[in-house]
Amino acid sequence: MVRPRPYYSDGCRGINRVRRVLPSGVHWYEYPRYMFKNESRDILALRGEALDLLGVAWRYNNRNELSVARRAAVELLDLYVGPKH
Repeated sequence: MVRPRPYYSDGCRGINRVRRVLPSGVHWYEYPRYMFKNESRDILALRGEALDLLGVAWRYNNRNELSVARRAAVELLDLYVGPKH
């Protein structure tokens, strides 16, 4: 496997908190995800291509933002990115 070169750009890894109203009451859940935002569609496309090369599932969640939110995808990206302090 060819390892892609790292790319550096604005993004963050945060905790997404979701509130759902169910018949049994209000339910909260949270999960980690990565968010990458850029006004340049070309840069976002390059980021998507790099994630594809890594085998990381992602999706556009806005015209200028993409998200990595599936548990396995976040864990895989964590291996490449490493902890930030």
